[in-house]
Amino acid sequence: MLIPSIDLQGGRIVQLVQGEKLAVARDDFDGWIARFARFKKVQLIDLDAAKRAGDNTALVESICRRLPCRVGGGIRSVDRAIAMLGAGARKVIIGSALFRDGVVDVEFASRLSAACTPNRLIAAVDARDGFIAIDGWRTRLDITPVEAIARLEPYFGEFLFTNINVEGLMQGIDRDAISRVRHATTRAITAAGGVTSEEDVAWLDSIRVDAVAGMAIYTGRLKI
Repeated sequence: MLIPSIDLQGGRIVQLVQGEKLAVARDDFDGWIARFARFKKVQLIDLDAAKRAGDNTALVESICRRLPCRVGGGIRSVDRAIAMLGAGARKVIIGSALFRDGVVDVEFASRLSAACTPNRLIAAVDARDGFIAIDGWRTRLDITPVEAIARLEPYFGEFLFTNINVEGLMQGIDRDAISRVRHATTRAITAAGGVTSEEDVAWLDSIRVDAVAGMAIYTGRLKI
């Protein structure tokens, strides 16, 4: 399944190359919401909240009322997760908050799971050079996505794997890295980073992985 991505920064829809360089900025919210209305899932990420540089909460809540969104970015507490679900998010994506002092915070994961139930929680296992990266992808840990999944699997119904090395480059996906994540769990998997073509989406579907695309959609490279 193809899942379009809406990334928010400074009150605009943006696409960044590897989480840093601004490549696309759009203000036409109504137009993009209309384009995405037929999709069963939309990924909505508040980049400002993820980087502790403000937030776009009002926009997030508005978009959740119009699209079936899975929401991430800056969700660091049980209360915030519950609030986003209450605001209309179908699921919430938790990333950096799952790691504390360089290790997986199983206690926090357990509290989240008890409060929200696993089927409404997605754990983000974002990786650069094969290792987990947190804090807006600025801090790399000595933990692999496969190791993180092994610790988090009891508490989450889905994992989001973003390969930062190919994010926004539109040069295709890293099939080996995605395969390792797919084989690490029986839970649902969504892959982001490098999804550029219908062939990428079809291959991911063949191994039961959903595909998140952003840059390729906004530039017209991937037709929807």
